Amino acid sequence: MKLLLLLFSLLLFTSCIPLKVAPKIKEDKLIVAKKFKSTLPKKHSYVFEDPKDANEFYNYINTKYELNHENVQNNVPVLINGYQYFLTFHEVERVTKTVNLIPLVVDASLDSKGYSPILEDVHSTRTGNWYIVLTVSDSKLNDCLDPNYGDREVIIEYLKKERLEYLATTNYFDALFRK
Repeated sequence: MKLLLLLFSLLLFTSCIPLKVAPKIKEDKLIVAKKFKSTLPKKHSYVFEDPKDANEFYNYINTKYELNHENVQNNVPVLINGYQYFLTFHEVERVTKTVNLIPLVVDASLDSKGYSPILEDVHSTRTGNWYIVLTVSDSKLNDCLDPNYGDREVIIEYLKKERLEYLATTNYFDALFRK
């Protein structure tokens, strides 16, 4: 019984407790944007993890669609199969936050003996992942990624191609020439 208690205590004190966990998206995911991040609109969205630096997707869209830094994030007109749609994107950070138990215990024991804590910086860890959240509307402001929308699959294929082109392109003028 003592061995089991010792093993449990050892596991408890050598671990960390996750408070928030950022999702791992291998390629892409279709989800309601508000469920992904509460500050986003309640529309269906196409989400993928962004391994590039901040504002890279902004620069990609701005260059590819020749927007001259005007209305780049909202309602960018795109042509898909001869029909005009409007693309909106959001760069969103989701974090993984954990509480580390060993530094807390060490600092608590030092504090109880009158010494100042030495591991305050590692009581918790926080790492972030960036995601691109894309929503598409038509001219009547219908949610084009809604499962009931007629051309949903065509739009999803277009967004997949955009994602792959963005991830493969380093010089965004190449995307302009491919257009």
